[in-house]
Amino acid sequence: MRLQDKIVVVTGAARGQGAEEVRALAAEGAYVVATDVLPFDPRDEAWDGGRVVERHLDVTDAAAWAELADWLRAERGHVDALVNNAGVAARERLPHVSLEGWQRAFDINVTGPMLGIQALVPLMPQGSSIVNICSVAAISGHAAAAYTASKWALRGLTRSASLELGSQGIRVNAVMPGLIDTPLMANASPAFKEAALSEVPLGRIGVPADIAPTIVFLCSDDSSYYNGAEIVIDGGLTAHVSHKRIADATRPA
Repeated sequence: MRLQDKIVVVTGAARGQGAEEVRALAAEGAYVVATDVLPFDPRDEAWDGGRVVERHLDVTDAAAWAELADWLRAERGHVDALVNNAGVAARERLPHVSLEGWQRAFDINVTGPMLGIQALVPLMPQGSSIVNICSVAAISGHAAAAYTASKWALRGLTRSASLELGSQGIRVNAVMPGLIDTPLMANASPAFKEAALSEVPLGRIGVPADIAPTIVFLCSDDSSYYNGAEIVIDGGLTAHVSHKRIADATRPA
C-alpha cells in the first residue's frame, strides 16, 4: 500500500492506459479522482471499494480545471499527485497537416497538462508528484508531425516544471511509452502496426499494465529523488536507433 490515502488525479482515465493506471493506483491505497471527457464504463471493477471517484473534465478548459480544484479543496484539502495521461493521436503527415488537427493535438497534449499544473499545484504539499505521459515520439522524429511536435513540447514542459516546482518539493517527471495496445492505436493502419512491431526487440506490443507500475512508483515516496526524469518504456524500440533490422539480418544462427 505505497500510496495509502494519497490523493491522485488522473486525466484520460475512462479507458485504456488511464483506466489501468487508476486500477493500479487504487490497489496501492490511493484515493483516485478519475477524470475524462468521455463516459466511464459502469462495469469497470476498478471503481469498487470507494477509492475512485469519477469526474467529467475537458483538460483544455481552464474553467473546468478551476472547478475541479475548488471541489478538491473542499472535499480533500490537498492533492498529492497529478497524472497527465489524457492525449490524442494526430496522424496527418507533412505537408498535409490541417491547422485544426495541429491545434487540437497541442490543446489536449500540451495545454491540458499545463492547465492542470496551474490549477492543482496550489493544492500540492511538499513531496507531491506530477507525471506527464509523453511518448517515444518525444525523443525521436516520427512521421505524425502534430503528435510528435506536441509530445516534444510536453517533454519541454516537464523539464521546465521540474525546475520551477522543485523548490516547492514537487517532483515532475515524464514517462515515454512506446507501442502500447490502447484505444489510441485503434485507428492506426495495419501497415503501421506491422512495421512498428518489427522494430521492437522484445517482439510484442506493450499493454497498459506494462506502464501502470511505473506511474505508481512515480506517485509514491519511493521516487522522492526523481525529478525531471524521462523514463522510456518501449520494449527496446528506441534503444537500437532503428538498427533492429540490421541486427536481425546479421545475428548469428
